[in-house]
Amino acid sequence: MTETPTSATAASARPAGVPSGPAGEGERDTRARVARLVLEHGPITASALGERMGLTPAAIRRHLDALLAEGMVETRSARPSAVRGRGRPAKWFAITDAGRSAFVHAYDDLATSALRFLAETAGEQAVARFARRQIADLERRYHPVVQGASPQQRVRTLAEALSADGYAAAAGEAPQRGGGEQLCQHHCPVAHVAAQFPQLCEAETEAFGRLLGLPVQRLATIAHGDGICTTHVTARSLCEGERGDGQDMDHEESGRTSL
Repeated sequence: MTETPTSATAASARPAGVPSGPAGEGERDTRARVARLVLEHGPITASALGERMGLTPAAIRRHLDALLAEGMVETRSARPSAVRGRGRPAKWFAITDAGRSAFVHAYDDLATSALRFLAETAGEQAVARFARRQIADLERRYHPVVQGASPQQRVRTLAEALSADGYAAAAGEAPQRGGGEQLCQHHCPVAHVAAQFPQLCEAETEAFGRLLGLPVQRLATIAHGDGICTTHVTARSLCEGERGDGQDMDHEESGRTSL
């Protein structure tokens, strides 16, 4: 994702020692870009960040040290999927809850209060209907884009569409799940609200299943404290093998989810 940080985002990533003025603004903007890359691609090493941004090791360490001091990022001894070799293990940098909140959209408290009122006055089913209605606009916009791609490229196309809307999404092969793909969202604009109202996550997952025409399963969510939202998409070949006729899945099957 190549989204340029907003002034509000940049300000949130500004370390205490950066002066005001043109020089300070440049440092602040660069630091915001570092934080953004950690959010989108973390856990990530300092050398990988430096390569992506074209910064020297000394420069990237300066920005990371400042972000560490502010509690925006944290270090981990190794990435879970990293292959360990000889020598001193590299440090991996990941976004913290405080760092993630710098990118969260405003009005979370108001939205949470409104949904709580809706649940109390009209019931939990009303919240679910609201969530489906909210996601319907996203589904309408994405449908022609996703369906216009080849079946093999639809998950990646959906990830690109989500990234354009600020979800910092990526697609790749699913590890050790019998094939298929994984759709990963490194940012969720409504994570704090969804933590109290999982109907928002459920509606989104159902929409992914309909858009892709495949069974999907939500494996992890930022709202539940995971680092990223991860959705497993069943391999198309497996679905066609089960059906045997190669026909498109019906609406009910394509929207099947497991949360």
